[in-house]
Amino acid sequence: MNDADGQPIGHGLPALPPDEPIKNPGLPVHTWRPTDVDPAMEKRAERQIAALFGLSAVCGVLFVVAYFNVGENETVIGLGAQTVALGSSLGGALLLIGIGIIQWARKLMADHEIVEMRHPARSSDEDREATLAQLSQGAEESGIGRRPLVRNSLLGAVTVLLAPAVVLFRDLGPTNAQVTEAGDYPGAGLEHTVWDRGVRVVRDVVGTPIRPSDLEIGDLVNAEPETIFAVDEDGEPLLEGVPLQVAKSKGAVVLTRMDPADNTPGEGREDWDVDGILCYSKICTHVGCPISLNERKTQHLLCPCHQSTFDLADSAKVIFGPAARALPQLPLMVDEEGYLVAQSDFREPVGPSYWERDSDASTTEIE
Repeated sequence: MNDADGQPIGHGLPALPPDEPIKNPGLPVHTWRPTDVDPAMEKRAERQIAALFGLSAVCGVLFVVAYFNVGENETVIGLGAQTVALGSSLGGALLLIGIGIIQWARKLMADHEIVEMRHPARSSDEDREATLAQLSQGAEESGIGRRPLVRNSLLGAVTVLLAPAVVLFRDLGPTNAQVTEAGDYPGAGLEHTVWDRGVRVVRDVVGTPIRPSDLEIGDLVNAEPETIFAVDEDGEPLLEGVPLQVAKSKGAVVLTRMDPADNTPGEGREDWDVDGILCYSKICTHVGCPISLNERKTQHLLCPCHQSTFDLADSAKVIFGPAARALPQLPLMVDEEGYLVAQSDFREPVGPSYWERDSDASTTEIE
């Protein structure tokens, strides 16, 4: 299509209004690609693209093979053989898919010049409807519906590429359920600690047991389960290494004493205190910081990291800050020798919420 002077104006480019100071130059004449006019070259390009997707799938398979068969201690040209094999195969898989898609767009998808005039930030309803229509047209012009070879080879390559992702997830470690089932030490997994019925509450660091008479109203004491200080008949510690660190990190608690009249126990927690002595997890339910900043007069406990504030007189419920649930409470009682001991383990997981539990259910009890 030409303008009044006989010059081509491209593919339907609208003419500017007569009062525009610059004449609309239009678009150059469209140049057809070889694949647009030669069916044989079109088929050839289609096969080339499918071959690229197929090679990508091969690289995905090689990744999985290398993961299980190349030793971690093997080397090649001075580099770790497994790292080279995994990096080369995964990089090749992604690169070949990218090249295939680029070739598909260059040689087979619609090749029309498009010009869009400037418009306000919000498109009109007509423009929005036109955009949706153009998207539908673009999907049609991509040829994905009428080129099964390209479509199926791409789907195959992407599907095979999921295998490396699944294999890599394996290296993230066991799930909580697997840790709990396979744990050969007390308190394994996220849902349990070393606290159990009859375990004494002892002072942190020194490990001395605590009697109710040792605490005054307003006191706050950092404590641990006696299990982490226990030794066998030969004087060897029962817990050491990783199990010891796990026990200490999850079993850390704070003891506080208040006037029993100031305490508002939660439902079912009426007998969890001893003469106003309460025990809560020391691990903040936001991101797991250890907390012990005590406002003696208000019975408020503050986390130093993000200022979450818990009301110890009201089941340690959150009254300020980003924490989403109350501190787990450890039910207490007194043993035959008059020392503070646990009635049981915590009735809910300690620490931050995680993906296997309902973070909204702050009082969910462990079966």
